[in-house]
Amino acid sequence: MTKQDLISSLAFTNEFVSSAIVIISVSMLLYNLTRDVRDRVNRASSVLLGAVSWAYVADTFIAFGPSNSALEGWLRVQWLGIAMIPAAMFHLSDSLLATTGLVSRGRRRRVVKILYVVGGILVGIALFSDVLVRDLVMEPVAHMKAGPLFWLYLAYFVTAGTVSVINVMRAWRRCLTTYTQRRMTYLAASFMAPAWGLFPYSLLLSMLSSGLNTVPEVWLWVIFNIANVAVLAMLAFMAYPLSFFGTTKSERVIKAELLQFMLRGPLTGMVIVGALQSLPRVTSVLGIGGEEFTVFAVVGAVLGMQWGVTLIMPYLENVLIYTRDQQQAKLFQEIGKRLMTRSDAEQLLEALLAAVCDQLRVSTAFVAAIDSNSGTRLVQYVGYMSPEDTDLLTAEFAEPAKLQQHEAFFSWRSFRLIPIYVQGNLLGLLGVWQQEYPIADDETPILQALLTRIGDILSDMRLQSQVVMMLEGLVSMPASATTKIQLANVSEYGQVILKQTDTPESPSIVANPEFPEMVRNALRDYWGGPKLMESELLHLGVVDEAALQEDGNRVNALRRVLVQAIEGLRPEGQQNFTRTEWILYNILEMRFLQGKKVRDVALRLAMSQADFYRKQKTAIEEVARIISDLEHQHLAVNDADPTPTPEQMHIT
Repeated sequence: MTKQDLISSLAFTNEFVSSAIVIISVSMLLYNLTRDVRDRVNRASSVLLGAVSWAYVADTFIAFGPSNSALEGWLRVQWLGIAMIPAAMFHLSDSLLATTGLVSRGRRRRVVKILYVVGGILVGIALFSDVLVRDLVMEPVAHMKAGPLFWLYLAYFVTAGTVSVINVMRAWRRCLTTYTQRRMTYLAASFMAPAWGLFPYSLLLSMLSSGLNTVPEVWLWVIFNIANVAVLAMLAFMAYPLSFFGTTKSERVIKAELLQFMLRGPLTGMVIVGALQSLPRVTSVLGIGGEEFTVFAVVGAVLGMQWGVTLIMPYLENVLIYTRDQQQAKLFQEIGKRLMTRSDAEQLLEALLAAVCDQLRVSTAFVAAIDSNSGTRLVQYVGYMSPEDTDLLTAEFAEPAKLQQHEAFFSWRSFRLIPIYVQGNLLGLLGVWQQEYPIADDETPILQALLTRIGDILSDMRLQSQVVMMLEGLVSMPASATTKIQLANVSEYGQVILKQTDTPESPSIVANPEFPEMVRNALRDYWGGPKLMESELLHLGVVDEAALQEDGNRVNALRRVLVQAIEGLRPEGQQNFTRTEWILYNILEMRFLQGKKVRDVALRLAMSQADFYRKQKTAIEEVARIISDLEHQHLAVNDADPTPTPEQMHIT
């Protein structure tokens, strides 16, 4: 390899590493913006990453070899990042100190502002004068000479950098826990990397009489590559400790999110850039056109990275995230993978019922679940069932003892009902349209196999509904560790800010104009869903009161309140599906409590779907009004009797 080939290879490597730094810094900046931007460390680190990104973006354009006038312009524009690095570093160190409890009494904040002003002045000087940088020099590499005021930037850089390191070490000493000390150690180790990587060494050397000419060009490119690789490694290393600021998520969750983000984002981007930059050399060897090959190379790089990340992710998670002390979290992850939702169960049952109809050559079949508490509930059907059939099924078989046996089946209307037993427990009924001929002997084993599979699904639904109820209770508990930290505003790094979170003057959510919409979302997810577990209605006082009767499960308590409000709309007497005064109650009871589809409810109540939606909106508004009245009554009672509840007396 000739000397020129070596220089060309080093220049190519430097161009790739500079592009990789841009990708890493911009990715980390975007990642910061997805979290709490009000966090001091998050804001300060975003400014630092923005300065680094800008400086290396300019460096990347310089590597493209523009004209001399454009080259000088980019070398000057690069100072938008270089001049702001010291101020951003001091800002970040001040934020770290404040996060550990040593909040500035005004002096450090004033210094931060002064440093940003100094940085802004230096940017203006670099852009519009020659007193900071001057005279473009093309040999041995393109660079500017130092102006007479370069010493001002040097003093600004050294002073701000030194004090910033001192502040970070003070913040490290204030960390008392093992986890926070470790994270702050990582941050301290990589803290100066952006500054040392972006310092304009060429200007410093140009102050000597011989300038850069005393350093061989090969060694210059080696130094540039070593510095940029160090910056790249330290930036990636810095991403881990910075990801813990601006969020209250657990370490496990933060690690998992960061790992996914870094592999599928920055790493994939670097592979694509490497592929694009390598194409001219590869295509010249293969003897094909570079433009034609570019699309296939980029697509191949993206697909290969996503495939590789998918394969390696479980191994990385086991090594980095789900370690010995995180086995419980791994168990919950497995539960999430194996959990069968209500929609999943309905799809499986629909396929099994279609197989039953095909095997027995009938037009209609259904599955109903039987529970000792909620009675009989239609789960899925194939074919046609009239609204009268579904209503009578729920009403007549509320108690399994009412079934009248007829040989191996239970005869009911136009159906034969087959009881579904699992381990001696009656879990449901398989309804099959009455046949004109008996079941053949060769059909019995197939029917029994389908019946067993249906029983397994009903058993899984019952078991997993209990698991989901427990998980809902866990998610909705207001006294979780994370919520306590949020309410008390206590940072794990030691900062404590006492503030009043609940004041008597704070308005109740029932006064919110969006309150009926909250009720609608809760009703829509009555049988389980994210909006129910995240509903603002969980903070109602009537839900607190109902939770005492539900063993603290606030989701079940909210369901109890919704049912109480719906029952408040029920007229006296036996349920009627034709009288006007029953319409609102029937809509709510059939649509949400029974979980029936809109078209089935509209057909049963003999109304169009447009009319149904209008009346449903009115019914939901009435439910919201009743819950609002219940909440006001609860608040009035509490105001009259200020004795704290056991939950309020709990000291954490």
